[in-house]
Formats: sequence, structure tokens, C-alpha cells
Amino acid sequence: MTDWKAEAERLDKADPLARYRGDFLLDDDLAYLDGNSLGALPRATPARIEGVVQEEWGKGLISSWNTANWIDLPQRVGAKIAPLVGAHENEIVVADSVSVNLFKLISAALSMRDGRKVVLSEPGNFPTDLYMIDGLEGQGLAQRRLAERDGIEAALDNDVALLLLTHVHYKSGEMFDMARLTKAAHDAGALVLWDLSHSVGAVPVDLNGAGADFAVGCGYKYLNGGPGAPGFAFVAQRHHDGLQQPLSGWMGHAKPFEFSDDYRPAPGVDQLLCGTPPILSMSALEVGVDLMTGIGIDALVKKSRQLSEFTRAAMAQALPELPCISPDEPERRGSQLSFRHDHAYELCQALIARKVIGDFRAPDILRLGFAPAYVRFADCWRAVSELRDILESGEWQKAEYAERAPVT
Repeated sequence: MTDWKAEAERLDKADPLARYRGDFLLDDDLAYLDGNSLGALPRATPARIEGVVQEEWGKGLISSWNTANWIDLPQRVGAKIAPLVGAHENEIVVADSVSVNLFKLISAALSMRDGRKVVLSEPGNFPTDLYMIDGLEGQGLAQRRLAERDGIEAALDNDVALLLLTHVHYKSGEMFDMARLTKAAHDAGALVLWDLSHSVGAVPVDLNGAGADFAVGCGYKYLNGGPGAPGFAFVAQRHHDGLQQPLSGWMGHAKPFEFSDDYRPAPGVDQLLCGTPPILSMSALEVGVDLMTGIGIDALVKKSRQLSEFTRAAMAQALPELPCISPDEPERRGSQLSFRHDHAYELCQALIARKVIGDFRAPDILRLGFAPAYVRFADCWRAVSELRDILESGEWQKAEYAERAPVT
């Protein structure tokens, strides 16, 4: 049998990304395996925020919109995200949240497919994706249709305007074949919108290579932008001229400081801006994005797969009774593993008490996420060994571990 502790030590010593853990504020005795929900704090972020507050806001005041280039932050950070997802710099802008960007792009897609109203997705997709379709359906603008994974292509008929899918499923970690499904949608005359929230910064994404039309993504998971960090939106360049989004806010105007009474959309993805950019949170996000692009997506993906493969194999040997619902093949899953147990919530709380941070997704999923910039192989083995001890000892049955907090 494999000595997984020794193997973890060997892999950590050989890890070319090991030095990057020091770029994050993480206790050495903490195994943080929840970066797929909230990324760790980069060490450089507090100083960056202090500089923005004290110097740019405190001293520069309103002039900093020009002198500190606040006005260009949405485009600048978007351009830095582009190589992580296979996009051109002018195809991504940082704005609002994933939910708001979904609303904009679903609406835009519907306006580009006259006579079609169906937005196709899958049951069990991340709730906000489905809720945004529901909201448009309530206004009579869309029709929601759901199909199981193996029936998506068959459900692409002449009524479908848009296929909306999350690239990596938030519960199972299963990853869609983006190129295949994008082509299937296009063959049926539909457009495609990909949610990259559980993908960007950890798995290979090639939006232009796949021919994707639209995408949204999250800034606070693998990009380490902080809680509630702004999201981003992608529109393929071929759709820039036909883009028409419904939230015609002043920052999406072609000339916002002309203060015209009549709205005239900015060209390209700049039209997706709406209200005033949140400068503090965008500045924090830029620090995280700079870290990820500095490491490079190829190196991040390689280590991500090594971490998850190590953990999958160790769990299979140490806890064969705990079923993994994520795909076995690393190229078919995101940077996470998900395990099913009737008392997954209690198991998660018991792990947290031992400074091993994973998370729970209702009703019965324990998730372990692998943010490759700072997760160590020793963290992964510790999660396996602590979980084995918790199950064998029955520690998870303590009453306090069953008390549900508002955020799970």
C-alpha cells in the first residue's frame, strides 16, 4: 500500500509552485481546501487597498479617476483575465456580479435570435443561472427548458435561442466538453453562454478555440479577488456590433461624460458596464489576477490535476466507503473532488474544527477544492487522514457539528 504521507512530502519538495504559497496570508498549520468557494487573501492586497484608500482616494480625491486610471480598471483587469480563458483582450470587461452579467447576456442573446425564446440549461445548474432565466421568463421574454446532461444535444431544437451551462458543475465538479456542445448549439442555430465561475484560474478554458459566444465568471474563487469581488463578462468579437444589453447605465454609454439625455451604447464589451465601477474591490481583484497570470494557466492546471489525482487515489485507499461523485478522469473534472455522505455537513464541521477547511453543498455533498497556487499535497493528505479518523472515531456525531450556520 502507498505511504501517502511520504508521497505528499516528496511531491511538495518537487513542486515548482510551492514558493507561491508565501504570496498568500495562510497559517502554516491550516489546510485550506475551499478556494473553489473563496480564494485566499494575497499578501499584496492589503497594501494595494491601503494605497488606493490613502493615496488615490485620500490625496488624489476625484482626480484619481484620471491620474490613477480608475476609469480604465474594468477594461484593464478584463484584459489580464483574457489569457486565462482563451479570449482577446478586448472581449472581456470586469463589471457587476455573475448574476447581473448573466441577466445582461441572456437578454442580449435573446435579442439576437428573433423568434426564439427558449433558454436551455440543465437541472441542478448553479441556482443563480436558473433564477436569471426564471426572471426573464416572468417578464415574458424567455422560456426556460431543462434537459439532463445526456439529453442536452437532443433538446437543441429550432426554438432554442441560447444554451446556458456552467463549465464545471459546482457540486460534482464534472466538466462539460465546451467545444462539442458549443458546436452542437451553433448547428441548431442557437447561441451559447458559459458560466466559468468554477473554471477560471484552475482548468483549461479556450473560449475562442471553442467558438463560444458569451461567458461570465467569478472574481473571488480561483482569482482570489476577495469576498463579493466583481465578476467578468466575455462577448466574442464577432458579436460586438450586434450586442444590445438591457441595463443601459451611464458607464455603458459611448460618451458618459457628455451627459446626454439619450443613451448611445459604447462599442464592444464596454457596453456591458452599467453603474460606477467599485474601485476598491476591482483593485483587490487586480492583485489576485496578476498573481494567477504571473504563474501561468498551464502550470496552474498541471498542479491542479496532480493535487486532485493524489487526493482521489488516497481517498480510494483510505476511505473506500466514501463515494466520490466527481469523474475519475482529471480532464473531465474541475479543480475539486466531491464526496457523498448522509452526514456531509457534520463531517465538514468536524474537519473545520481540525483546521482542515472544505465545504458542504446540500443535501449531502462534502467538497474539497484545490487552488493550485497555494494548496500543498500535505494539505490533501491531512484532509484524508483527518476525515478517516473523524469517521472511525465517530467524532462527527457531536451535537455542535449538526448546528446549521446561515452560510454553509
